[in-house]
Amino acid sequence: MNFLAHIYLSFGDDEITIGNFIADSIRGNKFKHLPDRIQKGILFHREIDTYTDAHPIARLSSKRLHQNYSHYSRVIVDIFYDHFLAKNWQQYSDTPLGIFADKFYDLLEDNFTILPDGTKRMIPYMISDNWLLNYAQMDGIGRVLNGMNRRTNNKSKMNFAIIDLEKNYEAFEVEFTAFFNELISFSKQKYISICE
Repeated sequence: MNFLAHIYLSFGDDEITIGNFIADSIRGNKFKHLPDRIQKGILFHREIDTYTDAHPIARLSSKRLHQNYSHYSRVIVDIFYDHFLAKNWQQYSDTPLGIFADKFYDLLEDNFTILPDGTKRMIPYMISDNWLLNYAQMDGIGRVLNGMNRRTNNKSKMNFAIIDLEKNYEAFEVEFTAFFNELISFSKQKYISICE
């Protein structure tokens, strides 16, 4: 899953949220210097990713993209799924997405000094372009895919994936909805076992 889903699945726990958010910037076990609950958030993130990568619905979404994007198809599905989470946010949260996003940005700024360098470099762009809120719009997802393609030196061709999203929009949304309900249940159980 991409940023919004990982933040949402941290269930309002600030330190778990930070760990869950920064986990992709942490290699191996190079997180032992961080506070205990942030470490747990990193491990929680990895459990969510493992579950997602093995799930038959997420794999079905990925398979639809594999011919054009190879191993990048899973990353693209993560981004698509964040779009559907943002678009249908009111089904999952009583807090409006704009308020949820602002609270998260405040959390990042309050804990800026302990964040990995790569995350620190990304945050100003994330906040100024309000990525989390803009995931709900097709042009916002288009910008994310363009940015990801640039980061791969145009090798991934992820910028073209917006066409695949438009062409198979209903199928991806149905898959997201079915998958995400199962992911929420899994994450609640895993949160209790890892984080409490």
